[in-house]
Amino acid sequence: MTKILLETLRGNPGERVPFWFMRQAGRYLPEYREVRATTGSFMEFCYSPRKAAEVTLQPIRRYGMDGAILFADILVVPDALGQKVWFEAGHGPRLKAVNDEATYRALSTDTFHDRAGPVYETVSMLKSALPAEVTLLGFAGAPWTVATYMIEGSGSKDHAAARQLGYGNPDLFGRILDMLVDATSQYLIRQIDAGADAVQIFDSWSAALPEPAFDKWVIEPTKAIVEKVRAKHPETPIIGFPRLAGALLPKFVEATGVDAVSLDTGVPLSWAREQVQSKVCVQGNLDPHMVVAGGQPMVDEANRILDALKGGAHIFNLGHGFVPETPPEHVALLSDTIKQFRR
Repeated sequence: MTKILLETLRGNPGERVPFWFMRQAGRYLPEYREVRATTGSFMEFCYSPRKAAEVTLQPIRRYGMDGAILFADILVVPDALGQKVWFEAGHGPRLKAVNDEATYRALSTDTFHDRAGPVYETVSMLKSALPAEVTLLGFAGAPWTVATYMIEGSGSKDHAAARQLGYGNPDLFGRILDMLVDATSQYLIRQIDAGADAVQIFDSWSAALPEPAFDKWVIEPTKAIVEKVRAKHPETPIIGFPRLAGALLPKFVEATGVDAVSLDTGVPLSWAREQVQSKVCVQGNLDPHMVVAGGQPMVDEANRILDALKGGAHIFNLGHGFVPETPPEHVALLSDTIKQFRR
């Protein structure tokens, strides 16, 4: 059967707009919470192939999305490099900060694939279990975003420690990014080897940067990853997501060579149609909180997005991921709305 999402990524959109949702497997689903309760730490959950595959499949069974995104976490990469990563209830991720020469030198790629191996096993399981028409999406965090967690030792509102290291010690910061480029490229290649049809690179914190830093810390590493992945898998589509990049989106698309780009909620659709969709497939961009509200306003907004982008390659998605308080029945209504739309 035709994988309409994969065909759309390749620039061949059909009559129906394909869809998937960021964080479509997660805490808003009761069946997810049941599986999560059977595992201790969140990282242990990510490294449990049967459980990770199960929660990846849950939203596909409920809603019939055209894409299933691997259940994992962007912090698998620093964890597999040897950085201590853990999650604290109510506080999110915690890491032993990498912010000087000694902590950098403690990282290593020597056993990276051994540690990340369960993720590749999850991809292989999903490849066998998914319906033939569903596109399997792998993913990784972009070097800049992952570096912010590694250097800060946690999430951050302003990424001050990472920015200050980049400005004040560009040699060390550059080596951290280079290591992440190499590790992330190999991580994505292995996901594709295991069966991923396409991959997405999440740069959630790209909005924190002025243009020169955006060029050096967002565009250049992403371009390097795209080139490395393409050298091994030239036919596999790559999606970029420089969240909140705004007017820098066209530059990101042209410079990195991605096949598609995700649009966050704040991107004006008329501008995106002219400046971005004319170059690549676009993905997005419903406000996740609109799905919490649900009802006719959500349906109207979904149709507005579908209508605005119907002239080119478009995959319906959110501007960011589902929030935990999202009612599952609202996701069902949204899914039905998208399926009923025709170009």
